[in-house]
Amino acid sequence: MEFDPETTALVVVDVQNGFCKPDGSLHSPASEDCIEPVSTLVDRAHDAGVRVVFTRDVHPPEQFEDAHYYDEFDRWGEHVVEGSWEAELVEELDVREGDGQGDDHVVEKHTYDAFHRTELEGWLNARGIRDLVICGTLANVCVLHTAGSAGLRDFKPVVVEDALGYIEEGHRDYAVEHSGWLFGETVSMDEVDFSG
Repeated sequence: MEFDPETTALVVVDVQNGFCKPDGSLHSPASEDCIEPVSTLVDRAHDAGVRVVFTRDVHPPEQFEDAHYYDEFDRWGEHVVEGSWEAELVEELDVREGDGQGDDHVVEKHTYDAFHRTELEGWLNARGIRDLVICGTLANVCVLHTAGSAGLRDFKPVVVEDALGYIEEGHRDYAVEHSGWLFGETVSMDEVDFSG
């Protein structure tokens, strides 16, 4: 599948220490395993001049104190707390934010959906981005919700099925199948062509 570098962004969802490193509170082996393929996609995007967006799931300690229903700490335990090592992107990623070498963008989100109450939609629209190549973790949580939200906003979400983290393999399979069936497309890494 060919993607025009001028109108495409690679969206890397939540490849953070808390999810991808063994000392992280929500570590899963498959999330750790996704670091290498995601890093490869980032390098390929940079080489082709494709913009890269990194999302970071970040929770202020008091975020859910007054929650009526939506309380991730209750569901998952305390994780990726603002200012913590867990909340940082893994060091293996080549993040070129503000270094003069690229136009990477880091989005801090506070829910599963990277578009919810963030500047992501405006940032993409201001740059004429129409297609989103999406990878990261967890496949059936933040990746799926971000891809679905992108589709509802008239971006074309394309999920890279072999660059995803997950807790159980069936979760990834569900996310990939659901993405392809309902709102977007799925590809393998080998099928991603950033040459336009």
